[in-house]
Amino acid sequence: MSQIVILTDSTAYLPTTYCEENNVHVAPLSVIFDGDAYREGFDISVPEFYAKIQTGSLPTTSQPNIGDITDAFERLPAGTDIIGITLSSGISGTYQALHTINMMVDHVQVHPVDSRISCMPQAFLVKEAVRMRDAGATATEIVARLEDLKGMIRAYFVVDDLEHLQRGGRLSMTQAVVGSFLKIKPVLHFVDGKIVPFEKIRTFKRAVKRIEEMMEDTIHNEGAGYVIGVIHAEDDAKARAEIEVLEQRFPKAQIEMSVFGPVIGTHLGPGAIGITWYKAD
Repeated sequence: MSQIVILTDSTAYLPTTYCEENNVHVAPLSVIFDGDAYREGFDISVPEFYAKIQTGSLPTTSQPNIGDITDAFERLPAGTDIIGITLSSGISGTYQALHTINMMVDHVQVHPVDSRISCMPQAFLVKEAVRMRDAGATATEIVARLEDLKGMIRAYFVVDDLEHLQRGGRLSMTQAVVGSFLKIKPVLHFVDGKIVPFEKIRTFKRAVKRIEEMMEDTIHNEGAGYVIGVIHAEDDAKARAEIEVLEQRFPKAQIEMSVFGPVIGTHLGPGAIGITWYKAD
């Protein structure tokens, strides 16, 4: 049986300890401030990033270095299967980069998996790949399962300030100005791999409540067998308050917390919150 290597990019925002303990390789994306590139998770921490953008600086982002990934793959044994789980191809070229690398490296087989999303839902896919690899599944079986699982994961998020989405090209200037004036907090989600509005709602609190209502429509039996994730943009108190609400509503669910790191935080800004869920068994 060939060796299976699991690769993801830094926007899964998995803890370093998890990746080290489970042999998950991470390809970092970067944020670029005034021409200086910082690899998220390596050169800049989440608190450092949000402190920096609070001063008014807004970076651009870039995908992982293809040369670095290729060099790492070159050192792997012949016949290795690499399962590469990336953030959505609709917002980054990372997925396509793995296809390019697959054509450049002959002795290993790269299996790119487009998460069609990012952050914690992407991490869910990585964890499932780890579980299956450790249980002895083949690369083909793992990829097939991940493709099925992508369709089961639901995720929505709300931003506190529309300016970051506008600057990142996700909203027009007119949409951002009108939305801010009317205090609109759109519930956002991914469609065809891109961030789009789901519903336009007045006030942040009501927008989060709308997500909770959608969860109640789809999660049954007090959450038994479900995994729920709460994602925050350097606002631990807001995330923990939301987790307390969800624990009361879904006491049997497994509830986890994660962050919007630098690359995704560039587009969403401080104060954003995301909620994601799926039925694990």
